[in-house]
Amino acid sequence: MIYIKIHNTDNGDIVAMCDSSLIDKVLAEGEVEINIKDYSEFYKGELVEAGKVPKMINLGHLFSANIVGKESVDAAIKCSIIDKNNVLKVNKIPYANAFRLKY
Repeated sequence: MIYIKIHNTDNGDIVAMCDSSLIDKVLAEGEVEINIKDYSEFYKGELVEAGKVPKMINLGHLFSANIVGKESVDAAIKCSIIDKNNVLKVNKIPYANAFRLKY
């Protein structure tokens, strides 16, 4: 299961997705730290199956995305939020960030 929360901003939507099993974790490796525990409200929206994700996201209005966890990253790749070549790992957990620049 995936937690997904869509934050509406003037610049577009910020999508936060996190595997439910990671919601109370702090992932740290070297200089990289992803503190999901202290920022769980950023990710905790709806708890959904991966197949529901594409219906929830308006790619044309997407401004940025924060994706953490295998299931969440796989779902984000399938609906073209991120490219598989841009996935990083911390403690063997995949994560990715995406941004759309406006000029």
